[in-house]
Amino acid sequence: MTHHDRTTVTRIQLWTLDIPTTDPFVVATGKLSAAQNIIAKVTLQDGSVGFGEIAPFTDLTGETVEDSFATAQTLATSLLGTSVSHYRQSAQQLQDQAPRFPATRCGIETALLDAFCRSANMPLWALWGGADVRERETDITIPICDRERTLALAREWYEQGFRLFKMKVGHDVDEDIRRIEIIHKQFPDVTFLVDPNQGFTRDTAATFIEGVGKVGGIIELLEQPLPKDDLEGSAWLRQTYHIPIAADESVRSVTDAQRVIEHQAADFINLKITKSGVMETLNIATLAKSSSIKLMIGGMVETRVAMGCSFALVLGVGGIEYLDLDTPLLLNQDPVEGGFAYCGSRLQPWMGAGLDVHLPPHANSVVIE
Repeated sequence: MTHHDRTTVTRIQLWTLDIPTTDPFVVATGKLSAAQNIIAKVTLQDGSVGFGEIAPFTDLTGETVEDSFATAQTLATSLLGTSVSHYRQSAQQLQDQAPRFPATRCGIETALLDAFCRSANMPLWALWGGADVRERETDITIPICDRERTLALAREWYEQGFRLFKMKVGHDVDEDIRRIEIIHKQFPDVTFLVDPNQGFTRDTAATFIEGVGKVGGIIELLEQPLPKDDLEGSAWLRQTYHIPIAADESVRSVTDAQRVIEHQAADFINLKITKSGVMETLNIATLAKSSSIKLMIGGMVETRVAMGCSFALVLGVGGIEYLDLDTPLLLNQDPVEGGFAYCGSRLQPWMGAGLDVHLPPHANSVVIE
């Protein structure tokens, strides 16, 4: 049997997950109360399997669970009989077929890559070079909520060892400052990665930065403060306040990344496989490494399947400074067996093949073969 035969896709299963968050995940552009995601399971001719996760966040990518599920079935059908060893070619095919469905493409790509690496008996991070295989620290997200809940969450996460808090802001600048102030007073060794999700104007961003400075909080990174197309405003904020700025919604593709670099609009690019697709994220990282811009990595509201693929990029590619890979900790249950593990704020690598994860399929899964 040839290598191509062994790595041919013979079956793809799709099923939905619905896992409530412990707190509503409120950001400036929307709200989620559950991870309503889709799992893709790819089976190869040699019996190897691979898992991927489609995590649509409608307010950010425009995808809904219903549209993603239908699109995933179409994409899966087109992949039957293809070899996962041609994963770059398949990624391009998916991009051509469903350009407006990055989260959907991401889940299918992840499953193909996982199956490929399991067939080859190597961890997914090894496919990308294994440049930085070590335990890493993640931030923890505090969603937009009232001051009392903010402080309660801060205390809970602080006791578990978290010292970098990702503060979701952007609804009310004065309240945003107060929320950071109360955490800073209680836990002065905490630093902040602040994410307005495009919720500020240039004026409110300036008010916020100056206000946080007055109460003594340390903004380590300011992520996507302005609307995604206001690159001039972002460049102005960098030059005026000398706080590192990360581009998130501004960068969904290599073309977007080139534009941000040309405008000198950010110090960091926030990689997200769900907003760009897996291989496009790798391409963005490659471009950033050849320029002066730095890298962080984040996700949508995902389980350890999608987070595992993102962590594989961290371990494989290297040079990714900030990890915002915390959302499995924000869910009220973990359906994933195996894979990477959390130990407080630390992410611990895995050594098994692929993502080394397993999920039992839902009774109502759709089978394409």
